[in-house]
Amino acid sequence: MSEVIVMSEILTTLAIFWLSALIFYILVHRGLWIFSDVARTMGMFMLEKALGPGIDLVEGRSGSAARAWIMQSVLWMMVGGLFTFEGMWLAHDPTALHSLGAWGYDPTAETLAATGKAVTAFGGISMALIGCGLHILPKLLGTELASERNGTLVSFLYSGGVFVTLIGSHDPVILGFKVLVIGTGIHILAMTAIVINQLLTVASRTDSIPMPAWLILLGLMSESFNIIAGISTGTIEDGNGQWLMYRLQGSGFFFLSLSGVVLYASSVASGNALWSRTLVGATLLGGLFTLNPFGANHGTLVADLFGLDAGELAMSTNDTVIVTFLMALASVPVIAFVANAMLTIRDSSSPGTAGLAEINLGLLAMVPVFIGSLFVQTDAVSGTNAISGLSWTIEEMSRWAVLVPLSLGSVLALYPSITGRQLASAERARTAFWLMGAAVLLGLMLNLTSSAIDMALLDAGVEDSSSLSHELSVAASVIFYFAVVAMILHCLNMVSGLFRGEIVGEDTEVASSIEIETYNLASATSVSRILASGAGMDTMVVPVGESDEKGSATDL
Repeated sequence: MSEVIVMSEILTTLAIFWLSALIFYILVHRGLWIFSDVARTMGMFMLEKALGPGIDLVEGRSGSAARAWIMQSVLWMMVGGLFTFEGMWLAHDPTALHSLGAWGYDPTAETLAATGKAVTAFGGISMALIGCGLHILPKLLGTELASERNGTLVSFLYSGGVFVTLIGSHDPVILGFKVLVIGTGIHILAMTAIVINQLLTVASRTDSIPMPAWLILLGLMSESFNIIAGISTGTIEDGNGQWLMYRLQGSGFFFLSLSGVVLYASSVASGNALWSRTLVGATLLGGLFTLNPFGANHGTLVADLFGLDAGELAMSTNDTVIVTFLMALASVPVIAFVANAMLTIRDSSSPGTAGLAEINLGLLAMVPVFIGSLFVQTDAVSGTNAISGLSWTIEEMSRWAVLVPLSLGSVLALYPSITGRQLASAERARTAFWLMGAAVLLGLMLNLTSSAIDMALLDAGVEDSSSLSHELSVAASVIFYFAVVAMILHCLNMVSGLFRGEIVGEDTEVASSIEIETYNLASATSVSRILASGAGMDTMVVPVGESDEKGSATDL
């Protein structure tokens, strides 16, 4: 009987999440009628006038909000990489930071790893996606961001929440206060402001909403849907429910927002139209109605952020079948997204454009990391735990080999459009890419091999540690340090670009090619293929001459 109840709670949580997304889509598609003139006025009052003199501390120039978010995002990526490196080092050398104990700072490898995870995800990746979204949505909708000043001010509030989370990852309770809960409260407050800002922007649109915009919108809203579903069903207090909420956050905000941002950035950076709008639709629907396996194999982070006790992951057979099927089904949107982005940038007119290399790296790593994550998650939900020793490294791969390169690459690709200037040094950007690529791929692969050796010895009942495993772990830590160096170079390059970067003129500024203006018809084709290439109702179909003889044209 209890198993039926648990299964019902999981299915109910999923149903509420999906229903919330559907209702939101209908409301927006019908013109967001809830935003009447009065509601819009109240919304703008909440975003600006209600903040009093504080709003005057920031500028309201076009693009200032997006610039503030992306600049802070790369700083947090650097900090997150540093803590991740320290966690990897202390795993094989626990006394490395004992000298800091005189200052009252004596962290463990687990503490530093958890801090690196939280800072990278919520500070680096999330702020990059939100910042790019603040730039992309107004561009796609033919309007201006509702409040640049609020968007800019909220970026500092959000960073404050990340800093509180950083402290809470080290010491969850200070003076009787649950620090992580305070960080979560700041996060929710900042996200609420961003949601209102973006919805007011949507309400003032002059163009229809293209698919990449839907990805960003639904990704942004999915966090609210997730919290509503988890609290309303009570699953947030259960181990299975905490795991499910972690999955929905990954499938919703991280995957959908990432897909929308990367697809737009791929189009802009390459100068090509999106290869297929049909694949964008598959990415959108698949991201909403499946469970992405990327990330941790438990929901402890959800429990910590809301100040709850972490529950045990113990699913019934029926639950295991359902969630395993949904995770395996997530391969459809992942492959659709990867294929669409790669085919969009394959014939780039500017292959050396900053950010394209990072985007390519993330796309190439996404499918193999997805497969590894799927095995780890399936192992966890089934209760087997035969490969749990690989879970941490696979989780870091999903973050540093997939999410960071894709979000950072999008930031670099959109940097000229957002800031009005080029990066300070293209050479420095290339150097940083090669350092990060080598550090992430080689370092984490060595760490994975080390974990596999330890796991094999444990299964064989061998108590003595392997010297080879230790040496591989040390080498992995040293190599991963270059990812930190790479992020420092990216930080310096972006900050310097604000002052010394070449000014982007109106004639050279890159524009989005989400919808192509012309389609060259060289041979017989179907209407569906023309539409899939990114053509719209106003796209001109231009016949192109062809002949069996080179140089001669044939009228069509």
